[in-house]
Amino acid sequence: MACLGEIPVALAEVEPHEKLVYDRTLQKKGTISDETSDKADSIHGGLEFPTEEELITLRRVSDTIPWTAYMIAVVELAERFSYYGANAVFVNFIQQPLPPNSTTGAGGLNGQSGALGRGQQMSTGLTTFYQFWCYVTPIAGAYVADTYWGRYKTVCVSVAIAMLGHVIMIISAIPGIIGSNASVGLFILSLIVTGTGTGGFKSNISPLVAEQYCRTKMFISTTKSGERVIVDPSLTTSRIYMYFYLFINIGALIGQIGMVYAEKFVGFWLAYTLPTVVFLLSPSVLWYGHGKYNTSPPTGSVLATAIRVWRYAMRGRWSWNPIKTIRNLSADDFWEGAKPSKVVGEKPAWMRFDDNWVEELRRGFKACSVFLWFPIYWLSYNQLNNNLTSQAATMSTHGLPNDVLSNLDPLALIIFIPLCDLVFYPALFRCNINFRPLQRITWGFYTGAAAMVWAAVVQHYIYKTNLCGYYAATCVDSSGNPLVSPLNVWIQSGSYVLIAFSEIFASITGLEYAFTKAPRNMRSLVMSMFLFTSAVASALGEAFVSLSTDPLLVWNYGSIAVLCGISGIIFWIVVRKLNSEEDKLNNMAEGRFDW
Repeated sequence: MACLGEIPVALAEVEPHEKLVYDRTLQKKGTISDETSDKADSIHGGLEFPTEEELITLRRVSDTIPWTAYMIAVVELAERFSYYGANAVFVNFIQQPLPPNSTTGAGGLNGQSGALGRGQQMSTGLTTFYQFWCYVTPIAGAYVADTYWGRYKTVCVSVAIAMLGHVIMIISAIPGIIGSNASVGLFILSLIVTGTGTGGFKSNISPLVAEQYCRTKMFISTTKSGERVIVDPSLTTSRIYMYFYLFINIGALIGQIGMVYAEKFVGFWLAYTLPTVVFLLSPSVLWYGHGKYNTSPPTGSVLATAIRVWRYAMRGRWSWNPIKTIRNLSADDFWEGAKPSKVVGEKPAWMRFDDNWVEELRRGFKACSVFLWFPIYWLSYNQLNNNLTSQAATMSTHGLPNDVLSNLDPLALIIFIPLCDLVFYPALFRCNINFRPLQRITWGFYTGAAAMVWAAVVQHYIYKTNLCGYYAATCVDSSGNPLVSPLNVWIQSGSYVLIAFSEIFASITGLEYAFTKAPRNMRSLVMSMFLFTSAVASALGEAFVSLSTDPLLVWNYGSIAVLCGISGIIFWIVVRKLNSEEDKLNNMAEGRFDW
């Protein structure tokens, strides 16, 4: 713990002399400006860089986080307050009917809040669609940012679109409209509009926060106790994303708790209005920080060039033998033939980059191959937003809103993220244990599977103790009042805490991996690929909708647990070699790309 106050104030990578020479070469070629070159030199001027021996023997620490990164985290906090605050009441709004004599959907102390009364399957279907839409649209937002507008402008426009969607959502819940067919139509429209804005926001805010830290080289620093340590850029990026995620969950926690009580005692119109009001903080902070944020300009259509490089590298590697083709396409030298220095004769007109950029592109493709496994992980996480909320409604809540317990997830994250940063990870480094990103992601799969096992066991005992047995969700007395299991709803806590740990290991690390492995001019695009895996999971989740009802819910949780656990084992077998290359991938010289 004492070492935390001694964390240095700068960050760098290895290969310092090579990188500085490379920057000056680009300057002579007209690829970067004098100002950029001077900035690159001044950031790392006067630093002592580690030797190969010191890279192995010295302890690594992270740097302090720039204040502009905290400002962007506040923007994310407000946006996540609005997203999760409204999302927290979606299940009851869609699934449960309008309470008797209610014009707002509020259920009161002992009643059940509701509005549309369309059942659990439609509830699961719409919430799953919303998750899918919110994580498909980042691809378009990333393309616009990388090609035309840059990240900052794209974030600002996306905030305006999402704000419009929230206004439509409020209209769908006002007295006189709520519960009608018009309410259904307006609500679905609001999901589409809000999801469009959310997508453009998410793919760009995550790279923007990490870009606030400019140094790119490891260097030596001495702590107050006299210990020589290495300031590691990858650890700083990891730390930025941990606290970025902390801000996300502060917004989520306050938003969700506040809105479920607003829904229960006032009505859905208030539960949708308050998130919109808080969301107004986002454009305010964005405007205040204009000119202060470190931003990257758009670089034209990089995606088309990346695809051309990939196709060029595939030349001569196809075979009628599918096994041979797979081996050729996954060979270590796959990208060598696409490097400009290896091209014999006249180069294609589109080949306006150097060998280092091809290496960066190779690294980005490797990151995307890691992301292919994430949809299985997100299947377990997505149970938080629908089925576990419905499960809570079949248990004894003792006056607690059934959708408030899901806040144990952000609460656990708010507690355990600082503990991991201040205690757990530093302790591992002191013991010379390098808990690399791919190892953390693997443990994210295991803890996600454990959460689903917990949920399956709880569901089994709900069926055993409910008067209606395997039809607990629709069990009512002669007056139509729900008959629930005597099991206390707090038994669900284990699932939420385990999911929180899985997010620390998998979700936060995924953000870090997407940023650190992408070429500089493709960071939004690679980040959108990571976010897109959540959309794929939502699409896969539609296949589980038929299991999201009585009497099949034990099978729903159990099958996801098995999928997640087995995927974690296979994932580690596949990425072990890539895990050993972590330092090499992080310490590449930056490539040149002319456009």
